[in-house]
Amino acid sequence: MTADREAWLAQTKEDALDPDLPICDPHHHLWDRPNSYYMLREFLRDISGGHNVVRTVYVECAAMYRKDGPQPMRPVGETEFAQGIAARSAGGQYGPAAVAAGIVSHADLTLGAVVSPVLAAHVRAGHSRFRGIRYQNAWDASSDIQNARTKPHRQLFADPKFQEGFACLQNYDLSFDAWLYSPQLPDVVGLANMFPQTTIVLDHGGTPLGTGPYTDKREEVFGLWKDSIAALAACPNVVVKLGGLAMPICGFEWETQEKPPTSQQLADATARYYLHCIDQFGADRCMFESNFPVDKLSCSYTVLWNSFKRITQDLSPPDRAALFHDTATRVYRLADQRPTY
Repeated sequence: MTADREAWLAQTKEDALDPDLPICDPHHHLWDRPNSYYMLREFLRDISGGHNVVRTVYVECAAMYRKDGPQPMRPVGETEFAQGIAARSAGGQYGPAAVAAGIVSHADLTLGAVVSPVLAAHVRAGHSRFRGIRYQNAWDASSDIQNARTKPHRQLFADPKFQEGFACLQNYDLSFDAWLYSPQLPDVVGLANMFPQTTIVLDHGGTPLGTGPYTDKREEVFGLWKDSIAALAACPNVVVKLGGLAMPICGFEWETQEKPPTSQQLADATARYYLHCIDQFGADRCMFESNFPVDKLSCSYTVLWNSFKRITQDLSPPDRAALFHDTATRVYRLADQRPTY
């Protein structure tokens, strides 16, 4: 994040709402890329705004792959990196939050059953923290929509080789994080029904698109997305992450404004998406996420979580506990007991 962007974000400052409410952030990244550096200290600075972040889950972003060795094994380097971050955080000298208490990495499931040694290597590298695999499947036919770095094809989830690799997840008690775009949501239904014993975590609320050919079609997109979410909620092995709508591809254009949005502005725009997911899945199958630093293009960490708290202010304490902490820690098996309030 550049100094100019940090200065832009600083224009909207808020105190954390409900600062004692425990939060498990189940989706963030760390990376060191040309012109983009976001590592442990940067993340800790973002979460230090007053919210009670007690645990986090690191999710793959193609960071720190091994530079040599068999190509399928190279993503294991990311798990080794995340495990190192987790070990540093667990020492306590960086604050109370257990960063990367859970780790989700990438494996090429299109390899079929021969992906099994890669999964085993991830489990070993992550020690007791490795929890699942994400294979990015975000795809759209329009050249105006950026597809995932994995270069997926339209029918990836129906591909026999992918399904053969997916079947291996159960052998290691691993979940699957699915990131794809809203028109692809029916594909997740098919995958979930085929593998009912494997937990599928839908990232970013299914990413309702708002750019390219979807520009100025928000109500049409919302209607189709809403129906797809209802169908997906009928699959008991699917849970959903509530977040990611601050990504530019969702088309709200906050990142282009003179000032960043307030938490109330974020809440006004996103509440109907998150409340529909909660209504369909139930709080015990929903978890709020930051998707940082990706969503940092549009808002600060403190403002983002304030918006989630505003959206849920009328829900019961048990439901809020589930949404902000308990669902994530249960799904990713991070702790036997939740923190006391």
